[in-house]
Amino acid sequence: MKHYSVLKKEAMEALQLKEDGIYVDATLGYAGDASFILERIKRGKLFAFDRDEEACFYSDSVLKKIGSNYHIFPERFSKMKECLSEVGIDKVDGILFDLGVSSPQLDENRGFSFMRDEELDMRMDQRETKSAKTVVNTYSLEELKRIFYLYGEEKKSAFIAHEIVKTREKETIKTTQDLVLCIKRAVGANYFFQNHPERNIFQAIRIEVNEELKDIEQALPDAIELLRENGRLVVITFHSLEDRLVKKIFKQYSEIDPMVKGLPVIPKEYLPSIKIITKKPIVPSEEELKENTRSKSAKLRVIERISYESKNDETL
Repeated sequence: MKHYSVLKKEAMEALQLKEDGIYVDATLGYAGDASFILERIKRGKLFAFDRDEEACFYSDSVLKKIGSNYHIFPERFSKMKECLSEVGIDKVDGILFDLGVSSPQLDENRGFSFMRDEELDMRMDQRETKSAKTVVNTYSLEELKRIFYLYGEEKKSAFIAHEIVKTREKETIKTTQDLVLCIKRAVGANYFFQNHPERNIFQAIRIEVNEELKDIEQALPDAIELLRENGRLVVITFHSLEDRLVKKIFKQYSEIDPMVKGLPVIPKEYLPSIKIITKKPIVPSEEELKENTRSKSAKLRVIERISYESKNDETL
């Protein structure tokens, strides 16, 4: 199973791995990052999450060759805090999120890619009932316009939504190419070939099917709370919606509560929980871009949990 971990070197350096540390790979995928972590924490423990059961099964076969000090949860990462609590873990040294779709998911018959003719699916978790086919064929006109504009940032969202509704009245939209043709009819050949709106529409549907932004919004605050003092949280995003959400949450937790900002002495509980390590996101090098074109939009952000001791005497 071929998989390329984007910004791997930079992510691993940012985690500051300790041999006896406890780490979480929130997006296990096909064990590219998890393998590296496990090799370096011989006296530590790795916990990994992925809602894709196929990825979990494959990664387990890879990781067991390295060591036994790991545990895989076949769950979405928004359940991280709950799952770790069940096994007695309330603090960890580092957490990695490598968001988006993995290369194997794009390359297999999952309906994620608009480049091939596949069944409309896009489910990361095959146990879920809602698929891309569900969204395209049952969502109302207004719902389609909303997700295309909100999650795809596509300016021709209304035209595309209207064409989908019109088409499905005659026959079910079943495959990725059925949908691509629908998009092309809606916007016209010139706009289609110049702007490639299918990229935006497929992204929007994938986000809706897998509730990706909702998961991030829930998981990041939990991850920050799980970090022990000086622990690191590393997040790799692949599109602007993800990155803006991550940046917003990091900003919220790295600033003093506005309710007490003017006080001469700030109580510890109102001081920032984290400090931002990467003022600007780390992006792939020219060398990495040549090796893997899918890394082009990747951005890596790092925060560190502030030590409680360092908070004790902080004043403003």
